[in-house]
Amino acid sequence: MRNRQFSVTKMPPRKKQEDTDKQTRIAIVNTEKCKPKRCRQECKKSCPVVRMGKLCIEVTSNDRMASISEELCIGCGICVKKCPFEAIMIINLPSNLEKATVHRYNKNSFKLHRLPVPRRGEVLGLVGTNGIGKSTALKILAGKLKPNLGRFADPPDWTEILTYFRGNELQNYFTRILEDDLKAIIKPQYVDQIPKAVRGSVQDSLKKKSDLDNLEEMLDILDLRNVLGRNIEDLSGGELQRFAIAMVCIQRANIYMYDEPSSYLDVKQRLNASRAIRSMVMADNYVVVVEHDLAVLDYLSDFICCLYGQPGAYGVVTVPFSVREGINVFLDGFVPTENLRFREESLTFKVSETLSEEEIKRMCRFKYPRMTKKMGDFHLTVDGGNFTDSEIMVLLGENGTGKTTFIRMLAGRLDPDEGKSELPELHISYKPQKISPKSQSQVRQLLHEKIRDSYIHPQFVTDVIKPLKIEELYDQEVQHLSGGELQRVALTLCLGVPAEVYLIDEPSAYLDSEQRLAAAKVIKRYIMHAKRTAFVVEHDFIMATYLADRVIVFEGSPSVKTTANAPQTLVSGMNKFLEMLGITFRRDPNNFRPRINKDNSQKDNEQKASGNYFFLDTEGKSENSNGKPSQKQN
Repeated sequence: MRNRQFSVTKMPPRKKQEDTDKQTRIAIVNTEKCKPKRCRQECKKSCPVVRMGKLCIEVTSNDRMASISEELCIGCGICVKKCPFEAIMIINLPSNLEKATVHRYNKNSFKLHRLPVPRRGEVLGLVGTNGIGKSTALKILAGKLKPNLGRFADPPDWTEILTYFRGNELQNYFTRILEDDLKAIIKPQYVDQIPKAVRGSVQDSLKKKSDLDNLEEMLDILDLRNVLGRNIEDLSGGELQRFAIAMVCIQRANIYMYDEPSSYLDVKQRLNASRAIRSMVMADNYVVVVEHDLAVLDYLSDFICCLYGQPGAYGVVTVPFSVREGINVFLDGFVPTENLRFREESLTFKVSETLSEEEIKRMCRFKYPRMTKKMGDFHLTVDGGNFTDSEIMVLLGENGTGKTTFIRMLAGRLDPDEGKSELPELHISYKPQKISPKSQSQVRQLLHEKIRDSYIHPQFVTDVIKPLKIEELYDQEVQHLSGGELQRVALTLCLGVPAEVYLIDEPSAYLDSEQRLAAAKVIKRYIMHAKRTAFVVEHDFIMATYLADRVIVFEGSPSVKTTANAPQTLVSGMNKFLEMLGITFRRDPNNFRPRINKDNSQKDNEQKASGNYFFLDTEGKSENSNGKPSQKQN
């Protein structure tokens, strides 16, 4: 028998666990907060790598900010703790994101990973918090910003960029932009800046840009006929928004992009703006929308990409989801395709059961009288009503129907023509619609001056300051705060004043989706715990539904003659309001958020035929407009 020879093959060593779990480290230095000439350069002096003789952190006398080497950084976080201005962030990312870097502005600056993929003939919706990269993604997709794949010092050419996206739909998309010279138009996020760039009348500006035959249609849908003769600098925020949307819709282009089209608009105008945007969907066009009102985003989009990460540091774009799945992924804070959780808690909209009319009448402690107010050509009539402790009244109506006028009369800042003597004398705290900061101090000092007792109270810190993330604004000057930051500070100041009634005008303005939900929870929890009453003006339908115990519906001709009805239960009031708008709502069975039914869909026609424009599902039951139980709708 032949001898067999056996050879031993040396197997390669198994990779260590730490190699497979290798992470990419990014260092972010905030350009506004970093002030090397006003500190002792604690970051550099305390860095253990610098002490070993390596240039991990460099700060010279001429530098405007510190420079941190991400390759040398060991992630100890000492510099983060030592920086007196809290200007440094050190973040560990999974290594799979390193190859997914699409753009980075500079060293130690914001980083965007992956891009959303538009599809021809469909609307792509983008949802995510402020500062997460949505506007950066829009600029890249519009061809106005060349992606540098993270190589800001040595940017790649287009051949290399197209090779990077090989096998991806984006390769064809960018090839079309380069070869076919696709025209892209972006509706800007900050419409209040438009008067600085565009001069003249609304009519002249629209006619100059119009190269489609839909100008008359857009004037009707967006209700712009009554402002055609006015100059652009004289337009209000809502009028500027509608003008900006019209300017995009009347131009011939291949890529239409709308950055936050619902800001400043009431519910009816948001729906009309959505219809105008949907009318631009054609077989060969791309339409991309960034929106924080989740009900409008749901109504507008055909599919959705979520963006998660850390605001101001990095953003990651998910794969495309269906509309319902995409918004639910954002609310859940969990991406199933990546098995990744980006938020600690899920956001749901379970609304507590509403009381009957008889129970409300028995519990109500306060009344306000029938009031009237005439201001120029505008006439408002307020039907008398009542309210009680631990109750939130939401005011629903179009812009110009007198919601702010009603709030100001309750606050005592505007005297009614009739009913003044019967107004109850109550301690009032008022957050106005327009916030114009006058304080020259820092946020910490402002809170200390205005609401000292609340500001230092542990319960108020837990219920209001921490959920609204006010602590991270303490050292910033009030004059330098953004719109969303000002809104959160104003809401904190309003709730911090001891009062019996809180009057809050448009708390969702300038806030992103996540901040809106946080603000709604803060208001709801505070009013319930403090056993106080709140009157809230709100156009975000999801936020309004979550907040409302009862609703006050405003009807009539805006800016001419309107009536504020007496408070109604949530279901009957919402049914009345939605019937006026001609839309129907259903609720998502998972997280109970309201969803707008598509026009003339089967569900839309069914609910309109039965008179149930709004369904409130609680524990498998729903109420119809008469407050009686009806069959559950999903």
